[in-house]
Amino acid sequence: MDVKTCLDHALARWQFNGPVAIALSGGADSTALLLACWQRWPAQVAAIHVHHGLQDAADGFASFCQQLCQQCCIPLHIERVDARHQPGQSPEDAARKARYGALTAGAQALRQVHAVDVRSIALAQHADDQVETLLLALSRGAGLPGLSAMPAFWQRNHLDWHRPLLDVPGQALRQWLQGQGQAWIEDPTNEDQTFTRNRIRQQIMPALAEAFPTFRHTFARSSAHAAQAQQLLHEVAQEDWLRLEQKPSIRGLQQLSIARQANVLRFWLMQQQERASTVQLQELQRQIAACTTRGHAIHIKVGRGFVIREKDHLLWVK
Repeated sequence: MDVKTCLDHALARWQFNGPVAIALSGGADSTALLLACWQRWPAQVAAIHVHHGLQDAADGFASFCQQLCQQCCIPLHIERVDARHQPGQSPEDAARKARYGALTAGAQALRQVHAVDVRSIALAQHADDQVETLLLALSRGAGLPGLSAMPAFWQRNHLDWHRPLLDVPGQALRQWLQGQGQAWIEDPTNEDQTFTRNRIRQQIMPALAEAFPTFRHTFARSSAHAAQAQQLLHEVAQEDWLRLEQKPSIRGLQQLSIARQANVLRFWLMQQQERASTVQLQELQRQIAACTTRGHAIHIKVGRGFVIREKDHLLWVK
């Protein structure tokens, strides 16, 4: 499949409730997504640029996005954020959380300032990004949620979020831009191999392409299987949660198998917007099994707080 057909095929299958705002960084991927969407749906496209202020080149990225959108008469909102990480937080995680918050605020600004009723936001992650995400998850010993990699669609903050390019290789987007005569900005941090993702991109991806030419498609299929299995586990957790009368009773948890107990505990912690590490969850399950008397206490660090025992139930407290 040639470059143009590959991109056209991806956009033709994409259904969104317009207008849509493209998360525009100024890099090749988001520039290609914006330009391709503008050519296909000129009256339905806006853009949001997140100015992280994390590097000297940030102002240049914002200027490029302004010029591109002015040339195409595309409404643009620039949202400035402080994406510096807190002690104990990874820089990538801090930047990602700041970005999603800024994109949500940007959609609201487009509605209020530009009178563009944005209901959807599109991100430009592509097939290579999906493989990198899966490899990162494998390197960290992730479970099914991590192995499911990035979803193509989800809903958050009353917005529809889309990744329409997950089947398109990154190089195809650059080739398409070159064919359009359209420039983009290279992020200088992409060459910094202190970032694990960059090492994967520069060292592992070329080796995979040589050894397994169809790895993008086969890896994506494995992620889809993981996502389907995770959905099934979620449904089982919902059923067990109802059997527990929607509260983590120690007696009820003890009656579940180890696997189902771990599954419903993860479900409960997600409701607290927390996740337990493998070690924390195993220790919690050990303590639950040991609760044979009323005097057995539980006090385990989980996320930003603690899981404790209160009479016959578990509580998560800060």
